[in-house]
Amino acid sequence: SALHSYLFPKNTSNHRFYSKRQFSSAFTIGIIATLASSYTPSLAYAWSSTSSVIRNRSRRSISSSSGINSLLISLNKRENNNNNYYYKNHWIPNQHRTSISNNLRKEVIIRAMSTNNNNNDGDGDVAMNDSSSGWKRAKLSDDNDDDNNNGVKNSELVIGTHSGTFQADEALGVWLLRQTEVYRNAKVIRTRDLEVLKSSCDIVIDVGGEYDHSALKYDHHQRGYEERFLSDPERCSKLSASGLVYRHYGKEVISAYYPSLPSSLVDLTYNKMYDRFMEAIDAVDTGVEMAPEMAYNGFSTTLSSRVSRLNPRWNEPDDDTTNIDQRFEEASQMCGTDFLSVLTPVVESDLPAREHVQKAVLNRILTDDNTNDSSSSSSSSNGRIITLSSGGLPWKNHLYDLEQEYNLTEETNTSILFVLYTDQSGMWRVQCVSVKGQAFANRLSLPEHWRGVRDDTLSEVSGIPGCRFCHAAGFIGGNDTYEGALKMAQTAIELASSSSSK
Repeated sequence: SALHSYLFPKNTSNHRFYSKRQFSSAFTIGIIATLASSYTPSLAYAWSSTSSVIRNRSRRSISSSSGINSLLISLNKRENNNNNYYYKNHWIPNQHRTSISNNLRKEVIIRAMSTNNNNNDGDGDVAMNDSSSGWKRAKLSDDNDDDNNNGVKNSELVIGTHSGTFQADEALGVWLLRQTEVYRNAKVIRTRDLEVLKSSCDIVIDVGGEYDHSALKYDHHQRGYEERFLSDPERCSKLSASGLVYRHYGKEVISAYYPSLPSSLVDLTYNKMYDRFMEAIDAVDTGVEMAPEMAYNGFSTTLSSRVSRLNPRWNEPDDDTTNIDQRFEEASQMCGTDFLSVLTPVVESDLPAREHVQKAVLNRILTDDNTNDSSSSSSSSNGRIITLSSGGLPWKNHLYDLEQEYNLTEETNTSILFVLYTDQSGMWRVQCVSVKGQAFANRLSLPEHWRGVRDDTLSEVSGIPGCRFCHAAGFIGGNDTYEGALKMAQTAIELASSSSSK
């Protein structure tokens, strides 16, 4: 039944074409499942409930291994025990072991696991709640190979955009669309002829003078256009063509590369990627100045300027080597490479780090109690120092977000001033928290008379044993022990409090 529903779906508009390998693989799965189902009723239930999982072409291709994995995932969805088996990144309940799973026993690792360690997001992919283990990015191919494309065929639809000089916004917009299932590696027509755009293109971006998601038109040049990300009027930039595409398809792109990422973290990643990557593209394309006054010109290194340089120069010969459509494809791929270079650390590094920062913030009141120094002035610093359980993890942006979430503000004297962590050598660092949106201005710097002083001299000046250094800019210091680093932060807060009260 499941095999039939996959090969002959009720939605006849969704045509599929199968290679001999695909058909034989699907047929083999059907035979195995039928024989096994007659032997074990629980497996019959599992097989019948996985047809929708197998049909989900964006998750996995139709092959023997994916079919078995779908069976095991479905078994996992049905029930969990304290003792489970782990196979191919999925937990298999001990209760439902059958002749098939017993045959795979050599590949199975027995492990005890509590029920609450599983999180199934409903699409057949099991994601662990422990985000510290991280996620790995899937590979989407530029060719038509199902094994490298998560079972998704190249699209026969056509993307339309304007001809002539290209910019980063439509180049990125095209790349984003090509990562979705509907427009995977779709053909692009570059023209300004409205009749061609209307008759030959299924979706149009950055041309046509109209934004209408229901009509698949995404331009931003029309009079009266005021679209901003999340409809936030405080955003500095309106949405460019790529911003509009990201608004409607960004979460699908993120999920395509990280299919096991829970929906709540997809939402978080979606917002972070706009802040860290997309907004700059929108701002450049819609004419937002980087700053009223720039101390130096770093614009030539931005993605928008690198894309711009791929356009033919005004005096460049127009021959086969300067085909502008080929250059556009190169620009689009460059945009995609940059997008992924930001997305990967956001998901695989930042998201696991958030849990550590959150724990530190929630335990901030206890930080001062971890010292044995009875003279500690915890009353002035209590709750404004946090300790990270792991050094080197990205914490700043998470800290700002969590402060807003927990309503920790400067006005109420509850914002975090110092962060303690160990470096690779084991030294305890005390680092100042910078003002949000600024790289070098600190909420509170280490005392001026410590700055640039090291070792025993610093210990003598500060009255704190074990001091190793204080940076000349006063944004970071070091101590041999946790108690010493904590005392440096507490003393800095105490001195600032005393100075302000005079």
